[in-house]
Amino acid sequence: MATPAGWRQEGNLPVELTSFVGRTRLLASLRQKLQEHRLITVTGIGGVGKSRTALRVAHQVRRQFRDGVWYVDLARLQDPAMVYHTITAALGIADQSPREGSATLTEWLADRELLLILDTCEHLVDACAQLTQDLLNTAPHLRILATSRRSLNAPGEYTAAVPPLTVPGDKPSENPFTNEAVELFGIRASAVVPDFVVDEDNVTAVAELCRRLDGIPLAIELAAVRLRTLSVEQILALLADRFSLLAGASRTALPRHQTLRAAIGWSHELCEPAERLLWARLSVFAGDFDLDAARSVCAGEALPSERILDVIGGLVDKSVLLSFPTPAGQRYRLIDTLRQYGGEWLDKLGETQDLRCRHRDYYLQLAERSEHSWSGPRQVHWYTRMRQEHDNIRVALDYCLSTPGEERVGLQLLSALWFLWVACGFAREGVVYLERALKISPSPSKERCKALWVLAYIRSAQGDMAGALAAAEECSTDAVRVGDSGAVLLATKMQGTAAMLQGDAKKATALLGVAIEFHRGGRELNPGLLPAIVELSMVLFAQGEFEEAETLLADCLQVCQERGELWLRSYSWYVSSLVHRATGRRDEALVACKEALRIKRHFHDVLGIVLCVDNLATLNLEAGEPGRTATLLGAAQANWRTFGLPQFGSPFFTTEHEQCVKECKKLIGDAAYDEAYTVGTRFSLGDLVEYALDDLDDFHLD
Repeated sequence: MATPAGWRQEGNLPVELTSFVGRTRLLASLRQKLQEHRLITVTGIGGVGKSRTALRVAHQVRRQFRDGVWYVDLARLQDPAMVYHTITAALGIADQSPREGSATLTEWLADRELLLILDTCEHLVDACAQLTQDLLNTAPHLRILATSRRSLNAPGEYTAAVPPLTVPGDKPSENPFTNEAVELFGIRASAVVPDFVVDEDNVTAVAELCRRLDGIPLAIELAAVRLRTLSVEQILALLADRFSLLAGASRTALPRHQTLRAAIGWSHELCEPAERLLWARLSVFAGDFDLDAARSVCAGEALPSERILDVIGGLVDKSVLLSFPTPAGQRYRLIDTLRQYGGEWLDKLGETQDLRCRHRDYYLQLAERSEHSWSGPRQVHWYTRMRQEHDNIRVALDYCLSTPGEERVGLQLLSALWFLWVACGFAREGVVYLERALKISPSPSKERCKALWVLAYIRSAQGDMAGALAAAEECSTDAVRVGDSGAVLLATKMQGTAAMLQGDAKKATALLGVAIEFHRGGRELNPGLLPAIVELSMVLFAQGEFEEAETLLADCLQVCQERGELWLRSYSWYVSSLVHRATGRRDEALVACKEALRIKRHFHDVLGIVLCVDNLATLNLEAGEPGRTATLLGAAQANWRTFGLPQFGSPFFTTEHEQCVKECKKLIGDAAYDEAYTVGTRFSLGDLVEYALDDLDDFHLD
């Protein structure tokens, strides 16, 4: 199978933002065990450094894996059914196929040599254990390094416990200045107070502090932050007092999980009341978030909106929140252990249900804004933004689908994100959510009708024509019952799409024509007017009515140009290329197809890219380049399988594809064809786009 769009040979390992201290023997042992075992689970209590240890090992061994090291963060995932989708998304695979289970992922991994990091598995142990076995059984060169507070209990698993850092006194002869816990405190402290050093005057207090914190890295780092306002001796005295309250006089026998909670709790108590409240409320976010989201979800009683930024600044200063820049602006994130602690306080405050609802409402409003703006000049912005908010969208959907009385709102949220499922690489995930939501909301309603035509849209793109027609017909029937004329027309359009892909030109022309007439002059460009125009132009092209097809396409391109729409514009250029090629204008066909591909660079639109590449393969063949043709066919066909049924299984597309393959083999022979084809199967989708554009620039078409 081909590598996906956005795929990089070296992988996607996060940058190590801080220095790694100690663990020399453990790291060496893990590197050795990776040579001997294909599944290693790094275990330990929260805050002990499991993730950092796994990432350090990954950075050390990444050059040993031909296809890179890939990191998957499962910390904020709530639904075990989404583990598979989270992994495929991290790998950049646009799994939009209708196949069950992990077929696409296992097929893609089958011949690759890579290391997969599954970070924070403890709340998804059963799902992770099953998936790791499925992957390891079908991908002989795959190795998996997981982190979890408990073993996965999977066959062949090697478990490596990450202990706390050694503290002064563990080794009687050790110099306290070279102790790894003391070293960590010193490094983190100097980041807070630049002139801080561990010296003869403070080493005894630092050593005692590290002992009190049981060598737990997160606890040590939280303590180091206090140096902004306290001396080491003051920190030690305050911390010792807190521990004595928790454990009486037995300060040396504290369980390590209690030590971490004590350190977090102590840090929590040193926060201002507003900071503690915001910490709790921010725990409803999954992944990262921006200031607008924090204000919308967390402002309220005792925490006015205008104070949120200052309070966030205080939490960043105290190392409770991570802050990092993005092209769209600053974003923030709670460390997982601190998020869980904040969630417990939110429960104690009795605000969990209200905050989860407010979180859902914010992302529903964001989804509706993105839907309303999708056909305009900020299309790329909304594509990027909603992919960035994917973790939070999942949490909002999980809330709707697991909370009685919220099912209809779940349908609203799912349906508003139709473009995320269809155009942005998450079709299979959209189908899973939609089918689940429709099952628990069986009564006809306008929300359900919209969800049905969205489901029909996705299924038709996957090549699941029977499923698409079933959803469209159910939508049409229910829409009549609830008086939703808009849904009736969109169901008609979706039935026309299925008819087009099935090769029923007469039915497709009638149904798509109705949709066009209804939507023409209206504001609903997507998914009503523009897709119907493009699809009807394809029907006209297939019937040899080239002039009529060009007229429609010119109309579509004009509307797209006026509105700043890009996604459907690229499809219009693609069909224009087909028409130009069919009418002997190969140079114009090349220009149009390249324009479509240039636009598609902005989107994770696997379907559109492979359609263009199939067309370019034929253009290559006509230009006397059968070798490049075979390479393009190999890359396109492999990526078709990550999307769905190749060429939709539609005679509209399969006939020309089969003819191209036949002619190419006739020119260069089966052996040469297979060799060039295999080269293409190794292309990433991004590299494929570059290859197609750059190589064809040199063609001289007569």
